Amino acid sequence: MPVINRIAAFAEDMTAWRRHLHQNPELGQQCHETAAFVVGRLREFGVDEIHEGVAVSGVIAVINGQGDGPTIGLRADMDALPISETTGADWASVNEGKMHACGHDGHTAMLLGAARYLSETRNFGGRVALIFQPAEEVGGGAELMVEEGVLDRFDIREVYALHSAPGTALGQFYTTPGPLMAAVDTFHIDIKGVGGHAAYPHETIDPIPASLSIAQGLATIVSRNHNPLDDLVVSVTMIHAGTADNVVPETAYLGGTVRTFDKAVQAMVMRRMEDIVSGQAASFGVQGTLRYEVGYPPTVNDPVATDFAVSVAQDIAGADGVDAAATPEMGAEDFAFFQEKRPGAYLFIGNGNTAGLHQPDYDFDDAAAPFGASYFARLVERALPLT
Repeated sequence: MPVINRIAAFAEDMTAWRRHLHQNPELGQQCHETAAFVVGRLREFGVDEIHEGVAVSGVIAVINGQGDGPTIGLRADMDALPISETTGADWASVNEGKMHACGHDGHTAMLLGAARYLSETRNFGGRVALIFQPAEEVGGGAELMVEEGVLDRFDIREVYALHSAPGTALGQFYTTPGPLMAAVDTFHIDIKGVGGHAAYPHETIDPIPASLSIAQGLATIVSRNHNPLDDLVVSVTMIHAGTADNVVPETAYLGGTVRTFDKAVQAMVMRRMEDIVSGQAASFGVQGTLRYEVGYPPTVNDPVATDFAVSVAQDIAGADGVDAAATPEMGAEDFAFFQEKRPGAYLFIGNGNTAGLHQPDYDFDDAAAPFGASYFARLVERALPLT
């Protein structure tokens, strides 16, 4: 079964919604205008409940089916990125330095499309909770929603989400059971020595050689401390020191990211980082301080929920249009906080041959929206069949 006919009939409306959202991006938890637009559409559709101000600017809407039953949660993220857009589109961002470069405008439009269809047809039992979430990119909006008790308050049994995938054929899907995306942590290392005139280095304690040695040491965590058959990324992405060619600086800074799937591996990385920073700092006679920030957990798909979601996606895209055994990715997603509490599945939906995510020339392809909206709608109808 391809795209649902009724959803195809209002595809132009989804395009208009998406382009409005694209033109008016907001960051982090401050998605108030985006939320107001979403609420306006939901009221037009006649959903049964609307709850605003969740996790600062999030929205939860409830649509009741035609009988008793459990509640399924469908989530779309709403926030944009601090990037200056270069698409040149007529609907390009009017908010300087902000743009929807990760498809969240499309995710929101797809969930709105499903909401419209489900409000009209109500061909299901139980309830569907529509989760419009801020702060996926930064701020952990999903974590805040969980902390505020959204899953328990609305008695959500399972949760599902979609994400735009440039480079995958338009309207096709991919996912995998088990780990799909990695946990993401951030580290900061501050080195303090003794600055001075570069002509007299013997009178200084130079933090730069120490910082370079620490960076080289961190690379050995992956190559020498970790099982090469398991997944791990440790990347030093920032080194800052000095402001003049004739001055040995007093301080240096290193920062970067760690990506893991396994908590034991994460703990090993934290332990080895402490050892390397303290050991190398001592060997160079400098002070070294590590600040390790634990971020989003790994996105782990429930196998049963994933099998079900794959079968629904196959209804929309056909058996050949769904890759159910995709290779896990080292990117991260705060949807993981929902999945730590409830079974669920996260799928990617093809955006065609477009610019990549987080690029200033990326744009969600509006032709993908009817596929995503149909997936969400059909998932509810199959998960909560009328009896």
